[in-house]
Amino acid sequence: MYLYPKWIRAWHVVNAVIFLILIVTGLSMQYTDKENASYVVGFAKAVRIHNFAAIVLVLNYIFFVTGNLLTKNGSYYGIGRKNFMSDLVKQFKYYSIGMFKGEKHPFPVTEERKFNPLQKITYVLALYVAIPLLIISGLGLLLPEITITTFFGISGLILTDILHITMGFFLSIFMIIHVYTCTLGHKPTSLFRGIITGYHVSEEE
Repeated sequence: MYLYPKWIRAWHVVNAVIFLILIVTGLSMQYTDKENASYVVGFAKAVRIHNFAAIVLVLNYIFFVTGNLLTKNGSYYGIGRKNFMSDLVKQFKYYSIGMFKGEKHPFPVTEERKFNPLQKITYVLALYVAIPLLIISGLGLLLPEITITTFFGISGLILTDILHITMGFFLSIFMIIHVYTCTLGHKPTSLFRGIITGYHVSEEE
């Protein structure tokens, strides 16, 4: 099944590379002494690279959202089924027990359903909640003059920084889990190959 058009594959690859750069430079800014010690990348250099990568991330995200609005790809993220929660539990049971017992996938990929319930809720949280919050908080840190000075007596800049770090941590964990689940296809390399060729190989093939 041809499920990954060129624009999705291009967005996905750019997004992955940019996130790796943001993680490395973000950690470097967090743990590097501004005056002396260097953690992977020097502080000043890490700031420049991080800010540039952030701009690319924003442009790439706009490209992704626009693509979802103009193509049917956006429909894959819809959460509206009445039995969604029960399907979510069923999928979780499969990942935690069923697949180790050789059971068939409860929600195999089709042209109408690209994501299982657990993937869908995770992708919605990551792509439509965490990334926008990451971008907004990052903009607040880049332009501190637009950040609220205080919020309930706490520095608005500190709260913005905490939000940015929290979203960065969540998305970093998401990336690790995402890479792992991509090994659960027909073969460990099947889903990775799909992002190169555009074709999904079903479990029956």
